Amino acid sequence: MGPGPLLALVLVLGGGGAAASGPHSLRYFHIGVTEPSPGMPAFVIVGYVDGETIMRYGNEQRVEPRAAWMKANLDQQYWDGQTQIAQGDQQTFRVDLDTLQKRYNQSGGYHTVQGMYGCDLLEDGGIRGFYQHAYDGRDFLAFDKDTLTFTAADAAAEITKRKWEAAAEPERLKHYLENTCIEGLRKYVVYGKATLERRERPAVRVSGKESHGLLTLSCRAHGFYPRSIAIDWLRKGHVQAQETKRGSTVPNSDGTYHAWASIEALAAEKDEYQCRVEHASLPEPGLYSWEPESNLLPIIIGVVVAALVIIAAIAGFVFWKSRSGMREKGYKPTAGHDGGSSSSGTGSNPTI
Repeated sequence: MGPGPLLALVLVLGGGGAAASGPHSLRYFHIGVTEPSPGMPAFVIVGYVDGETIMRYGNEQRVEPRAAWMKANLDQQYWDGQTQIAQGDQQTFRVDLDTLQKRYNQSGGYHTVQGMYGCDLLEDGGIRGFYQHAYDGRDFLAFDKDTLTFTAADAAAEITKRKWEAAAEPERLKHYLENTCIEGLRKYVVYGKATLERRERPAVRVSGKESHGLLTLSCRAHGFYPRSIAIDWLRKGHVQAQETKRGSTVPNSDGTYHAWASIEALAAEKDEYQCRVEHASLPEPGLYSWEPESNLLPIIIGVVVAALVIIAAIAGFVFWKSRSGMREKGYKPTAGHDGGSSSSGTGSNPTI
């Protein structure tokens, strides 16, 4: 199993450019399958910057830009070159799948090889990088750039570990993660600065659901960008990390994200809990509490409904009297203006 597939699609952009402030991330995902289907090609590569898709290779057999700012800054010759590299990667992954099936004594069936690697620019100016492989959704091999070693998940992965370490792959990977990857990420962030470094504040809503003396409190943040966000539940000012359940940060159709965190509490202790939200768009962490709907709300709604009923009854009575008066005086309604054909009753909103 060769190390080439993940390194071959390195998007190197030489030259200078303004420095990019962190945090930012660059990720590449490679997936090869033994039995492709209409929804899953034999081989796929997807690249992301800060969660934004920047490129893709799949059924179309071409590497294509998926962000307007990547397309605007790289010419067609560049994408043609990346397509040739990706096609070579596809052949390598096909061989990898055959090799691993033999190592695991498998004959046919659906199998996958997955590769993931990338780097990060941190807020404090530091950098970080990672590289790992999986087979059939399970860990296979992971690289530790600080110790220049691979961690193998099992005996089959040990073969690849020994082969790659003997071939000086750790040194090459370390150079890529700390130099080439970071240089590329800085370039991409400059290209997509207007999109990647925008700040959109989260809309936060806290809700509660009480049952048998227990209260489930949920804190939802919606419409924020960038993706990174911290949502914590506090009790008397202390973070309740172990007691908190969290959902994944999920993209919205407009390019923003939403996320949630919930906690269970005793209903009598509801005033002791607050949701804390930290995000790059906020000058300081926001604190949010659950505010149950007032018990007066049903009464108010009832009074309003009753008033509307009375008004409708009076209006109906006045209208009926006016129609009666018209009939008594011999007036006839003209076509198109009677109760059955009036356009006022055919709209999408019902009359009151």
